[in-house]
Amino acid sequence: MNFRDKVAIVTGGGRDIGRAVSLKLGAAGARVCINYAHDAASAEDTRQRILAAGGQAIVHRADVAHAAAVAGLIAATQAAFGERIDILVNVAGGLIARKALADIDEAFFHQVIDLNLTSVYLTTRAVAPHMVAGGAIVNFASLAGRDGGGPGSAIYATAKAGVMAFTRAMAKELGPCGIRVNALCCGMIATRFHDDFTKPEVRKAVAGATPLRREGRAEEAADAALYLASDAASFINGANLDVNGGVFFS
Repeated sequence: MNFRDKVAIVTGGGRDIGRAVSLKLGAAGARVCINYAHDAASAEDTRQRILAAGGQAIVHRADVAHAAAVAGLIAATQAAFGERIDILVNVAGGLIARKALADIDEAFFHQVIDLNLTSVYLTTRAVAPHMVAGGAIVNFASLAGRDGGGPGSAIYATAKAGVMAFTRAMAKELGPCGIRVNALCCGMIATRFHDDFTKPEVRKAVAGATPLRREGRAEEAADAALYLASDAASFINGANLDVNGGVFFS
């Protein structure tokens, strides 16, 4: 896949799946804005890897759950690479904590929704006016958005289901402009997410119940994202693509 001279923004682009997406886009010729919210060292390391391989990349800190921060992200990207933005990959998101319904207060509810869903709405709204025909948006939803998620992840699952519905709606709205919008519904991918929030015995059980008998890798999720962003997927629009090793069929 060739993304030479295309401009890409990757939210949550500094580590795990976001890092893999950023590195692969950079290796394929894209000029990449690596967005991060907290882990500056990982984002800068990702940038240095792209530069070392001969690519172009910048790093920009922005909490993409806030409109003003998203505006700054767009401005920084355009200052570095020009007005047009070709690709947006929304990786930013997270569980924050596992909580049962009785323990979920309004502040936590809105925090999880903002991180996982509001961020996708805000970045899409900000980027779309700067895209032209051939532009592509790839959102990261989740298997949790299909099956309700594991224990204590009700709001995360709800937010990811919202990402799936928003993806379909934007595919219809932006499609006439030649902009495609798709999403990935990943199952268990070996990332810091599960290091932090999933018990080892649960991970082992899920991997054992997966037809491929393992967890996925960040690079495999990134490959799927790059495919959806590429011209090879030029007639795929509004899809929520399962990347779960066969543990769940939709």
